[in-house]
Amino acid sequence: MSGLATQILQGDRRALARLLTIVENAREGGDHALAALFPHTGHAHIIGITGPPGAGKSTLVSALTKAVRAQGKTVAILAVDPTSPFSGGAILGDRIRMRDLSGDSGVFIRSMATRGSLGGLARAARDAVRILDAAGFDYVVVETVGAGQSEVEIARMAQTVLVVEAPGMGDDVQAIKAGILEIADILVVNKADRPGLDNTIRALKLMLELGHPASRSQVSGHHGAMMSTPAPTMTSVDHALWIPVIVQTVATDGRGIDELIGAIEAHQAHLRRNGHLRELEQRQIEIELQDRLREALLTRLLENISAQDLSTLVERIQQRHMPPHEAVDMLLAGLRFEPSEE
Repeated sequence: MSGLATQILQGDRRALARLLTIVENAREGGDHALAALFPHTGHAHIIGITGPPGAGKSTLVSALTKAVRAQGKTVAILAVDPTSPFSGGAILGDRIRMRDLSGDSGVFIRSMATRGSLGGLARAARDAVRILDAAGFDYVVVETVGAGQSEVEIARMAQTVLVVEAPGMGDDVQAIKAGILEIADILVVNKADRPGLDNTIRALKLMLELGHPASRSQVSGHHGAMMSTPAPTMTSVDHALWIPVIVQTVATDGRGIDELIGAIEAHQAHLRRNGHLRELEQRQIEIELQDRLREALLTRLLENISAQDLSTLVERIQQRHMPPHEAVDMLLAGLRFEPSEE
């Protein structure tokens, strides 16, 4: 695996694809390669792109990538697709939509299934982003499956979050109901040549006026409250907060893409000032450690519980002899159980 990591650092795309597969499938040796690559991370700018289906996210990613490549910068795209709860499969079709990027050695596209994980991101997505970062890409773009209450997960990984909306997609306050304010650094109104643009822009501006800055006193620097960290006091809040900007685009013909790149670069510069980027990374690492610890402890606990014990608990709960929370307490206490009497 150390040899695989060395090949990735040397620019071997085939080795990069192999390691991403190993990490996504949690195969043996992946952690060793990640450890070898970790000192080489921290250079790419991570951009998260989310929004409702049909807003044109993939087309926007393609147009954005072409514009960034025109500047001579490299781009890795991680497209996360939903996994079917019935078949367990995923279409992974974003590479088809972005086929016009094929053949560009400065672009790498990888599709990944959510595999049922919450927040619209696969569990291995964080590791995949780090691998792409270590591979030397200037930008790593993560496109998620769609906006909603669970989509705040993208803000725990990305440095700049783009939320893509489109005119005429329903209720003008849908963005507010989706919790868009808490996750967006840049609001992109794509398909801006469609009817209803003015209403969409007006709704987004109203939302920003209502939510900034007084009612956002829980946010410290960048998405602080959303990340389940201790809320800062009013005196610790940086009042020079980044106010989400609204950018209009028509991704199919490239309109507004230069303005979008300008907004991304402006946000990137904002993060690098006054230690915001360091603070953001610290919060994201704290959350990642909690997530990994939670998953590791659950796995270890389940490994030490016999199928008989688990079956006995399920039976007791089903017969209303024990509430679920007491069963959990017994599991944590490491107690053994006797089958319930009829």
